[in-house]
Amino acid sequence: MGASQNPMGATVPLTEIQVRTAKPQEKAKRLFDGGGLYLEVSPAGGRWWRLKYRFEGKEKRLSLGVYPEVSLKDARSRRDEARKLIAAGIDPSADRQADRARKAEAGANSFEALAREWIERQATKWTQDYRDTILRRLERNVFPWLGVRPVADIKAPEVLATLRRIEARGAVETAHRANQVCSAVFRYAVATGRAESDPTTSLKGALPPWRKEHHASITEPKAVGELLRAIYGYQGTFTTACALKLAPLLFVRPGELRRAEWAEFDLDGAEWRIPAEKMKMRAPHIVPLSAQAVAILRELQRLTGKARYLFPGERSRHRPMSENTVNAALRRLGYSSEQMTGHGFRSMASTLLNEQGWHRDAIERQLAHGERNSVRAAYNYAEHLPERRKMMQSWADYLDALREDRKVLAGNFGRAA
Repeated sequence: MGASQNPMGATVPLTEIQVRTAKPQEKAKRLFDGGGLYLEVSPAGGRWWRLKYRFEGKEKRLSLGVYPEVSLKDARSRRDEARKLIAAGIDPSADRQADRARKAEAGANSFEALAREWIERQATKWTQDYRDTILRRLERNVFPWLGVRPVADIKAPEVLATLRRIEARGAVETAHRANQVCSAVFRYAVATGRAESDPTTSLKGALPPWRKEHHASITEPKAVGELLRAIYGYQGTFTTACALKLAPLLFVRPGELRRAEWAEFDLDGAEWRIPAEKMKMRAPHIVPLSAQAVAILRELQRLTGKARYLFPGERSRHRPMSENTVNAALRRLGYSSEQMTGHGFRSMASTLLNEQGWHRDAIERQLAHGERNSVRAAYNYAEHLPERRKMMQSWADYLDALREDRKVLAGNFGRAA
């Protein structure tokens, strides 16, 4: 069936019924509507709207969509828009290609695209945990509102509106951190020639003030003893119990503990060597293991020693346990987030070891603090190691004494006379 013609030879416009009931044939057929618009019916039954037109003396064709997604009425509207361009001296096919190119460029220079590119650029500087945290913060709080916007077009009021959505949840700290990350993305866009300025510089004072709080920690010796007794009475899974017992003995960052791998440990040599890519400062780190830590690790090895991680995840043994596992266990023991956190074991060790008179540099090196130059840090990771070995064993003995409620002299426990 094709479009009919009146006695004068003019094309009779198609009807909706003709379009809907058009049957495929052995060869593609065309149903003309007028003004160059026609419906092409393929042998397989597909129905495409097309426009035949001439531009600069050449016959051309333009696809206007597929029926029924594009109705007869819509196809005519698209035909009319294309003919307006032709009348203005613009080739609609070339205009469409240019529009696609503009959209592709806008997509490549969207805030989300720039943010993900910037994050990838930080791969050699950040741990995987920190990278995931930054990306998750953007995905939850920023991308839904700014993600598709061309980074060069985003103005300060748009950023502020996004930050105030976060603030409205009572998450003022998160709003400030999101602002810091956004600023870094905008600065990267400026540096790479895809934006003229960082709009967040105009937002100073726009958010309620926020003071960074330290991780909650217990540092009073008697309270530490109570905490350790609670830990040793933990009734949860064996792997979580081991993680809880090791956390105060090793006082590494929570991410370093949960992602520990058996290949990194030398239990006979009483040493854990953490590779640079897992460390916040991107330098290798040595953790001397006390006799108490080795004993816990040997027990754990019987259960997870054939796996990659010391603490495999519940859903997959190929991934480490959740980042919230230790904190959740502390809550189960009755300690709130204002009292103690997994990170708080570092503050506990730092405070009490300093009180005991250990060399400050040895403490800082064991905490993997201080060295901001990654090249220099790579050479200094074994610095003060003899004293650190002695300190870590003394620290374990001290924790045992607190847990067993034995009287100790915190000022000089384990120090040589």
